[in-house]
Amino acid sequence: MSKRYNTFLNGLPDRTEKPRANGVTMVMDKGISLRQAEDFVNTSAQFVDFIKLGFGTSVISNNLKEKVALYRNAGMKVYVGGTLFEAFVIRNQFNDYLKFITELGLDCAEVSDGSIELAHDQKCEYISKLSKKFTVLSEVGSKEEGVIIHPARWIKMMHNELEAGAGKVIAEARESGTVGIFHKNGSAHSMLINRIVNKIKLENIIWETPQKSQQVYFLKMFGSNVNLGNIAIDDVIPLETLRLGLRGDTFFSFLPETLDKSLQ
Repeated sequence: MSKRYNTFLNGLPDRTEKPRANGVTMVMDKGISLRQAEDFVNTSAQFVDFIKLGFGTSVISNNLKEKVALYRNAGMKVYVGGTLFEAFVIRNQFNDYLKFITELGLDCAEVSDGSIELAHDQKCEYISKLSKKFTVLSEVGSKEEGVIIHPARWIKMMHNELEAGAGKVIAEARESGTVGIFHKNGSAHSMLINRIVNKIKLENIIWETPQKSQQVYFLKMFGSNVNLGNIAIDDVIPLETLRLGLRGDTFFSFLPETLDKSLQ
């Protein structure tokens, strides 16, 4: 029986183990308390690779350094949201941003331009600078509904940002899951997604999938070890059951090939 599980089931998908390049789960902390964070670590830390202190919550959250230390000690990479990076940059305070994340003890940084207009060369310069000291996640796509970016441009931006030093690129969907790689109704931009994966290695992409249906879409499309992000605190264990075929939505997707299919 796996040390990670409480009982044995034949043929569960082989999940990668931390530290991992594939099968990454990125979670959004929207400002939970230190006590809630302790409970979260107790139940879910083994399933979480990155945890984002969402948007600008790190500016006003209490016990911030203690929470960062808690997450890091539990084996998670911690970073502040890309919106906060943009808030510093638009005010010409990049050095203050560097000081802030350094003093917090972060080992990871997100670079995005979903809210502000930032020349792509300049964005890549920020990625290059930050990558010398931090693991960089760069976010691609607009946060505005109705903004359409041509697939070729998505691919070019992702490629250039990986070349500049990003460890992974994040495909934008916001915490709502209604922009970027998804339509306004939350359904997937299938053509865009297929075009991206034809040119960018799957292991280099984290897909923002806040909605269960979106998680199911990517798990069925790319398997248990696809990288998924913007997962809610309370959805980490439910997501892991989806990855293992232990929930109705993916039950028949990850059964052993030798199983009697007449049972389905």
